[in-house]
Amino acid sequence: MADTLHIKEMALEYQDYMKEMRREFHRHPEISGEEYHTREVLIREIESMEIPYRLLDGTGIIAVIKGGNPGKHRVLRADIDGLQVREDEENLKQKKECISCVEGISHACGHDAHMAMLLGTMKILKRLQDEIEGTVYCCFEEGEETNCGVKTMLKALEEYPVEECFALHVYNGLDAGKVNVEPGPRMAGNVGIGFHIKGKSGHGSRPDQAINPIIPAAHIITQLNSAFVNRLDVEETVTLGIGMVRAGEATNVIPDEAFVGGTARFFKKEEGEKALTLVNRIAESTAACHGCGIEFQERNQISPYPVVNDRAVALRVSEALEQLCGQEVLGECGRWYASECYCEYLEKYAGALGFLGIRNEEYGSGAAHHNGKFDIDESVLALGACAEAAFVFDR
Repeated sequence: MADTLHIKEMALEYQDYMKEMRREFHRHPEISGEEYHTREVLIREIESMEIPYRLLDGTGIIAVIKGGNPGKHRVLRADIDGLQVREDEENLKQKKECISCVEGISHACGHDAHMAMLLGTMKILKRLQDEIEGTVYCCFEEGEETNCGVKTMLKALEEYPVEECFALHVYNGLDAGKVNVEPGPRMAGNVGIGFHIKGKSGHGSRPDQAINPIIPAAHIITQLNSAFVNRLDVEETVTLGIGMVRAGEATNVIPDEAFVGGTARFFKKEEGEKALTLVNRIAESTAACHGCGIEFQERNQISPYPVVNDRAVALRVSEALEQLCGQEVLGECGRWYASECYCEYLEKYAGALGFLGIRNEEYGSGAAHHNGKFDIDESVLALGACAEAAFVFDR
């Protein structure tokens, strides 16, 4: 590994830069697939470092840092989009240091920090370029929240001999100053649930002359709850969350259709696929028993699959980070039930996703992701850059 003291010192040297960049991104968030200003800021910073880069269709960018010695081809990835979440001016305890200037849109998941940290890491790598063994592809991926950019990024990466990948995600479930990189499942896969039950409208006084889709909707929901308890492996966690039931506009009119929507989360591929099969079979058969049809939405599928870290990569990054910053920065936390399209990188390359803790009760950070009160402890940015550099320089 390159001189560990120099890497840590450089990360601390760039702490203020990363904080400044995080705030610039935070004040000007853009939703998935529309990160045009964000890309211009990224281009400005990458060009100032004199690092070659490639613009992808859409808003994604790949910056390439070729080391002075032969070695592995590695990917570092940061996502760049914001969310349609209105930001509160206060976090859990006090007024925030920085808030969105765009009404109804915010970086309520931490992608602003991801970009800032990767830019800081790139400054470190540029200064240590002669010591790098191999090539590092710094990927700024558009549209993670809607999964609209991952396939474009992975298609572009096919032109390079990529061997390994690494990414960080800030996490409210871990204390600030801690990083967690563990082997195995770390973020959940998602079964999208969404279907219309097609019936026949009529007057509420004569239900026998109509085909009421609300009745099978109710039966489907209760049968799904029963099936998830009794048909799925009890040792493999699969959650069921029905979040929407929509039908009718008047109490005395039977509607001609009803909609049921939700998600199921899982950590084992086979159980997720089994869960989707149960959803489809129960919906179709129950609707048919009541004389109704079913129309599945496009979202009624698995997307994405779970994030499963490669054992060797995860352990190497943890060991390298311990050498850089000491054992005290390594934290423990459970699996995260949110989903991440980074799983698609891990299906192609050996790699890992690390969690960077941002929870600080004294400051007030630690609110749930995708929440108006979400905030981060910016002091962790240097530690994030150290973790990314540890991945590049680990042996």
